[in-house]
Amino acid sequence: MSTFDAAAARLETDYVGEVHIPAGKLYGVNSVRGFDNLSVSPLTIAHYTAFRDAFAQCKWAAALANRGCGVIAQPQCEAIVQACGEVIAGRCDDSLIVDLLEGSGGTSTNMNFNEVIANRAQQLLGHAAGSYEVVHPNDHVNASQSTNDVYPAALKIATHAMLGPLIDEVAQLAARFDQKAEQFADVLHLGRTCLQDAQPMRLGQLFSGYAALTHRLGAELAAVREKLRTLPLGGTAIGTGFGAPAAYRASVYQHLVQITGIEYQAPENAFDAMQNMDVFSRVSAELRTCSASLAKIASDLTLLSSGPVGGIGELKLPEAQAGSSIMPGKVNPVLPMAMIQLSFAVIGNDAAVAQAVQAGQLEINHYEPLVASRVFDSIALLTQGIQRFREKCINGITADTSRNEQHLTASMAVATALVPQLGYARVSQLARQSVAQGRSLLSILEASGLMSQAEAMAAIERSSRPVFEG
Repeated sequence: MSTFDAAAARLETDYVGEVHIPAGKLYGVNSVRGFDNLSVSPLTIAHYTAFRDAFAQCKWAAALANRGCGVIAQPQCEAIVQACGEVIAGRCDDSLIVDLLEGSGGTSTNMNFNEVIANRAQQLLGHAAGSYEVVHPNDHVNASQSTNDVYPAALKIATHAMLGPLIDEVAQLAARFDQKAEQFADVLHLGRTCLQDAQPMRLGQLFSGYAALTHRLGAELAAVREKLRTLPLGGTAIGTGFGAPAAYRASVYQHLVQITGIEYQAPENAFDAMQNMDVFSRVSAELRTCSASLAKIASDLTLLSSGPVGGIGELKLPEAQAGSSIMPGKVNPVLPMAMIQLSFAVIGNDAAVAQAVQAGQLEINHYEPLVASRVFDSIALLTQGIQRFREKCINGITADTSRNEQHLTASMAVATALVPQLGYARVSQLARQSVAQGRSLLSILEASGLMSQAEAMAAIERSSRPVFEG
């Protein structure tokens, strides 16, 4: 990116020197320094709109609180508020140039927003961008704030907003598993432990377990989301509140609640709120748990659909695409595989978040951009991945009923169902005979006159029902 436009540019100066800024751009010298020094990833601070909006909402609420405290005048407040609205509308995205993963502890991010909002407010009041004679990035847009309280506040607001759609997707996936559990309720299925034949069950019971897990994942995400409503706004640099009027903190929360519709609140201890990011360890851990749990389900689906001839083949997944460039007709379980791969990425993100959270020093944590980058990535991956997993895979799963029953009746798992009627020792003897002769246990039972095949199937049916109530 070039920061110089020879045809039309404005000149801004800082202690490092002069910077030429292209005409039509709303950023200033601090944004340019942040861009030039710290661009390392392909994503800017405008990439995740929830984060962009959260920062603008904080500046909006601050302007209203500062007006009420007499820090800025009414025309300045109105111009800042209107500029914040334009940021939220996406009209200033091309001027939000700082890298999301910038390493200045959030200062470059905060100043990029301050400069863009100040310059747009200048224009709205009939003044040139960059002159700052009416609205200044530091003195007015950033009044009663510092990077140290605004950045983590915006990070929490954005994460809270992004978790909403993810929780909805998890709930829809759980509902789909509920439907599959009902659809497969009467399908006899071979239960396996350690990948070995174990006991009779119903295929619907397997999917009811998936449903229960997924409902729980959604509930835990919703619970940790509530922990994000406590913000450090008003603590300014280290938690003392120095630099803001006494009435500012209460006022900024009142305005923020009106702007967002969310009951955000001040912390019990402002120093704790500035120093510690443990809530993001919890958020990231729930994201990791969600991804790992769904990857386990995806792995099960991969196994149960394996084949179609040489594998288990008890489930049929929707055929999404060709599975090989050289083997005609091969169809791979790409959607479950994608869910598993996504989980690896989220688990890696969680490890990075854990490192960043513990690396805070003394009064602040200056690795918040890393937390923002990794948490936002995990939420986006899960939200999009779960939607595709549900729509393109789970919705279209069918069962091969005959193959499920065949695997069950041909296995030693039926032996467990016969123990109540024939006794353990007798069934063990019959099971050994079945293995030695290569015949199914059911055929041996019928030939011996001990139990008809219909009676044996009735015993299997009984054994596949839960023995507990509820």
